[in-house]
Amino acid sequence: MSFDLPSVLVVDDSAFFRRMISEIIAGSGQFRVVGTAGNGMEAVQKVHELLPDLVTMDLEMPQLDGLGAIGYIMSEAPRPIVVVSSHAGAGTTGSIRALELGAVELVAKEDEQGRASALRIAPRLLDALRAARAADIGRLPVLARPARVEGPAHVRGPNEARRTLAIAASTGGPRALAELLPQLTTGQEAAVLIVQHMPRGFTRSLAERLDSQSRLAVAEAEQDAPVRADTAYVAPGDYHMRITSTATGLRIVLDQGPTIWGVRPAADPLFYSVAECFGAAAVGVVLTGLGRDGAAGLRAMHDAGGIGIAQDRETATIYGMPGAALAGGGADYVLGLGQIAEHANQILRERPRR
Repeated sequence: MSFDLPSVLVVDDSAFFRRMISEIIAGSGQFRVVGTAGNGMEAVQKVHELLPDLVTMDLEMPQLDGLGAIGYIMSEAPRPIVVVSSHAGAGTTGSIRALELGAVELVAKEDEQGRASALRIAPRLLDALRAARAADIGRLPVLARPARVEGPAHVRGPNEARRTLAIAASTGGPRALAELLPQLTTGQEAAVLIVQHMPRGFTRSLAERLDSQSRLAVAEAEQDAPVRADTAYVAPGDYHMRITSTATGLRIVLDQGPTIWGVRPAADPLFYSVAECFGAAAVGVVLTGLGRDGAAGLRAMHDAGGIGIAQDRETATIYGMPGAALAGGGADYVLGLGQIAEHANQILRERPRR
């Protein structure tokens, strides 16, 4: 075993999953397993004892659940945490809360049990560990309990959107979205279109969480849904999202075409469609994330007359995506996370209507 490899603590109440996740990690040749834990209390203790570089964390565990363990770890001995959780039940909504508390990546366990299904998560798990290793967890404060912004009860806008704000996010994105979305105002004839790299089964809970915090109505996007003002649409996990102009107005199109930049949903297809449909009536934002998804699409929006914003290095958990957007020439502004909503609100008010 090479002690130069990043060390991982594996936390899961299932001895089977502890063994399988450890096998995947150790067999990769990229990481080493420094220990395992069967519940949250043991996890917190072993983080202090073993000082792992990374932690994989189940959520539904006895004594202290994963959310409680994440809270303790991020307050006492912060380090990148990858949530490995089920598609269904409390694991779905709990995973979104875990990302808000400071976990940086999410891997979905398959519903089917057994060795073969457990091994199928290997590529996703290793990708998540690599992204977590690149994350700077000190870039953002822990968003302990995002508050609902006071205002009138939100409803979906009755009218078709005449402007739009398109957002791309990956690692660190759910926390960033939970800060940004509540600060967006209504009454600007704008729809918000969001691509967050996230597995199938979790984006609906993300949308519901954001909906509870925001003035906008927020929903997981559905095929052929009309693009309405004062409404935010989250691309479903495992589906690319685009918009198209039809005889009955703007509509959402979902597809399961090939992955782009290794992900589905990817932001570039959305951004290209926004450039085509909205032109100068659009604002694009590229938030934290590994890789370069959104860079080419933001440049297309910029070239069509829209305005591009990239999150700055100081507040991004991972600067890869916003850095690529800036290098690609699509970003007119580079802003800290806390400044983006205010500037987007102002820019949208000044944009022409489509």
